[in-house]
Amino acid sequence: MRLQKSTLFALYAALELAAEPGRQMSTADIADRYGISIHHLAKVMRQLVRAGLIQSVRGVGGGYRFSGNVKRVTLWDIIELFEPAARSANQDDEPGHATPVSRALDNVRAEIDDLTRATMQSITLKSLLKFAPAERQKRLP
Repeated sequence: MRLQKSTLFALYAALELAAEPGRQMSTADIADRYGISIHHLAKVMRQLVRAGLIQSVRGVGGGYRFSGNVKRVTLWDIIELFEPAARSANQDDEPGHATPVSRALDNVRAEIDDLTRATMQSITLKSLLKFAPAERQKRLP
């Protein structure tokens, strides 16, 4: 599964904030840590706020704080916010669409999509953060 930049940025930000839910971080801090565009990340952060996964904190020293439940929020919860809906099953305009081979390939692709979705739905932010502590510690100032 290839993810759009917005999706990756959302995962970076959510995981960064979920690592210490009480901590606030600015968009600039997160963008600097990951070497990404602050403007692009700001758009992503607004979507995460609208979804209720993070909270905006205004004022001096403001920023963002994780507001979801790290034990329940899954990778899929974030991915589905940023990835377009699966392509329509109607592929009548594609060459070979009605052939047995085409139908077989469609079935395989659908099964792969289902397995990918099920896997992403089973990985919580908390479980992913367990795999990354050593890497995360290397990046901290």
